Amino acid sequence: MTCHVRVWIKGAPLIDLHSHILPGVDDGAKTLDDSLAMARMAAEDGIEVMACTPHFMPGLYDNEAADICARVDWLNQCLLDADIPLTLVAGADAHIRPDFIEGLRQGAILTLHSSHYVLVEPPHNVIPPRLDELLFNISMAGFVPILTHPERLKWIESSYDQMVAYSHAGAWMQITAGSLTGRFGKRPQYWSQRMLAEGLVDILATDAHNISSRPPLLAEAAALAAKELGNEEATNLVLTRPECVLMNVDPSQAPPRLKTAEPKVQTPGFWQRLLGART
Repeated sequence: MTCHVRVWIKGAPLIDLHSHILPGVDDGAKTLDDSLAMARMAAEDGIEVMACTPHFMPGLYDNEAADICARVDWLNQCLLDADIPLTLVAGADAHIRPDFIEGLRQGAILTLHSSHYVLVEPPHNVIPPRLDELLFNISMAGFVPILTHPERLKWIESSYDQMVAYSHAGAWMQITAGSLTGRFGKRPQYWSQRMLAEGLVDILATDAHNISSRPPLLAEAAALAAKELGNEEATNLVLTRPECVLMNVDPSQAPPRLKTAEPKVQTPGFWQRLLGART
């Protein structure tokens, strides 16, 4: 099965594969009213399908797969009752843990819409040891790792070459829409733009937590991607590849990434000097 290539235009449907819209399960929406407000904003922005991907982080967010799936069903019904044209699917923002592979095999870690694709969130402050080994083992177990918001990780400056290697080895990369639009500041915006230009990004998603600082907005980022990469690749980022994920299409059948720039020679400490960022 192959996903059909389409061309994105303003007002076209969008699919968001990373959000924290489920209320009361992590640091995202707190109440049902919060969730409904996020859903209305997402629908008005053109998002038609949104993955509920709460943190799965033992010891802090001890979410269980069956409970999250039940909550997604419940929230879908709430959206129907509120006449909000948004469909929710289940998933997880899965933090790295020793039993990650076993959790996938046993269904304790939710994949996106019961597919073979799984969001993998590494630590923000330091690169974890043997991350390449984990991503390889996820692939060998029959799953496709999607690394979440690499452009916002504080260690991307010192380990960008490894990020490139992960991408070339088959890991998918998910950039946050707000990084591309500048909502998270200049540093994530630089890395999101660079990764897009170098053909390392597979998906744009909102990683929405609320309607203020972390809103469920995707259309503006799609428009920026279209300006830089063309409408077809913008479509791939916000519709075609996300649809491939939901349909559980083999990665080889998804549209290839578009590269418009060659990788630059990495200068250690560049952003630390320019912006005072910490690694």
